[in-house]
Amino acid sequence: MTTRPHSERRRRRTRPEVEGSPGELGSVLADLRKAKGLSLREVEEATDRAVSNAYLSQLENGRIKKPSPNVLHSLAGVYAVPYEALMEKAGYLLPSSLGAGRPTRLALFAIDDLTAEEEEELLKYLAFLRWRTRS
Repeated sequence: MTTRPHSERRRRRTRPEVEGSPGELGSVLADLRKAKGLSLREVEEATDRAVSNAYLSQLENGRIKKPSPNVLHSLAGVYAVPYEALMEKAGYLLPSSLGAGRPTRLALFAIDDLTAEEEEELLKYLAFLRWRTRS
């Protein structure tokens, strides 16, 4: 029996890696959901089924990059974050009147000089603290 070299063996199909890095809309939405302690299905219910759990999963995994403003508005209400901040993360241009002054922050407790990465880490830590408290 001969064996083929490793490089010639059939490779199992794997899912392609999802594009995404800290600071993108999908990871921010996932962090906000976890910080609120909600499942995908609970978010679907909270939006009166305006955002399905399957669609939200695709958003969080970066498969959908630019959801409609209606979807973002529904999610902003559930997560209690500024709608404009989600619009900005999704790449929508905001009217100049909204862009004047301090930028809108997703984390309302954020300090003025936090970077986007620091803000995201705070959201993850908040999700951890809430999870630990419930356990």
